[in-house]
Amino acid sequence: MRMVFHLPLRQTEGFLRSLADMLEVEIPIPDHTTLSRRLKTLGELSFRAVASHRPIHLFIDSTGLRIHVGNLRKPPKHRAWRKLHLAVDAGSGEIVASDLTSRRTHDCARVPALLGQIDHRVASISADGAYDTKGVYEAAHAHGEGRAVSVLIPPRRDAQLSPRPSAALKERDRTIRSIRRLGRREWHKRSGYSKRSMVENAIYRYKTIIGRGMRSRTLAGQRVEVQLACKILNTMTRLGMPDSYRVE
Repeated sequence: MRMVFHLPLRQTEGFLRSLADMLEVEIPIPDHTTLSRRLKTLGELSFRAVASHRPIHLFIDSTGLRIHVGNLRKPPKHRAWRKLHLAVDAGSGEIVASDLTSRRTHDCARVPALLGQIDHRVASISADGAYDTKGVYEAAHAHGEGRAVSVLIPPRRDAQLSPRPSAALKERDRTIRSIRRLGRREWHKRSGYSKRSMVENAIYRYKTIIGRGMRSRTLAGQRVEVQLACKILNTMTRLGMPDSYRVE
């Protein structure tokens, strides 16, 4: 309630008490101090398990979230912010993994941590050019546990084939050859990379519904807050996402 309606803690307490009175339900409503303290002790929150047994296709991206600086008369000119990393299931549109780091963390460095949160088999991983590093391909290859994982990441325009490619980097060499043969725009269409806009849509929904900043002041509280926000968006996705069909 607090995160969706952007309420302070005291207003959240009063709003919940009013709802309980209107519904004539006798349930205990914690006070605002308890709500604040309990947020820091929730720990890691598990995401909803993938319903399908088929391999999932992941879209990965990151964005920035502002840090709460208190009620200053004059906010700082350059506000501090943290980086939110998301992994979205292409089939359901739900967020299946998230991570919150400092703004100086490279996007590619958190891919192993995101994959570590997913117990389901991954068929492919799509991300933008910032993830074109050896570590990302090796993390995808390791997560496959002997099964091929397709990695759709556009390499740099001056990218060269690896002289002695490992099993993980062979996927990158195939992408480079495909782009040279088809062109970058046509590769986007044929490979399915253009569907990566789904994770950008998830980021847009996060900032529109939850907000562009975080309310918690500690890193532990901020991480729990981000996980709660992702679970809220997943609930809305299951309840209200339309079924879209292409009209020829």
